[in-house]
Amino acid sequence: MGRRPTKAANNPFCKARIDAAKYNDRLFSKENAAELLGISVSTLSDYELGVTKTVPPDMVLKMSDLYNAPELENYYCISMCPLGVDIPKVDIATLDRIAVRVLSSFRKVGKIGEQLLDIVEDGIIDESEKTDLQTILENLEELEQVIKSLKLWAKKNL
Repeated sequence: MGRRPTKAANNPFCKARIDAAKYNDRLFSKENAAELLGISVSTLSDYELGVTKTVPPDMVLKMSDLYNAPELENYYCISMCPLGVDIPKVDIATLDRIAVRVLSSFRKVGKIGEQLLDIVEDGIIDESEKTDLQTILENLEELEQVIKSLKLWAKKNL
């Protein structure tokens, strides 16, 4: 049996298992991975081939833990969970890229504080302030994404 999947090669669950196999040889085979996960080989194949449209959340957590792939949790939430359709995708970047994004976001947040105080100081948000408030919310969402990316990196690498 070969060590490279063909049909499932682009599936995030399969990719995570193959990446994890670089550190744990037992994960190269679906048979061993399925045994470690406590499921049948056919069930794991169904997950990796996308035959099962919704993988059970507890199984996603098991795979995330076994494969050291916390990004699977985000993938599940944005791709499979009906409640997560509005959750933005979080990518694991290199630490230096994340640090640059954090510093850039902090620079924007410094300016946001003053703008937000100006908008809310009278307790009323008038029409002329709505655009500024929307910009503030977008910058805060960007910071939120950067923070999630850093947390994901730390969970995977520490």
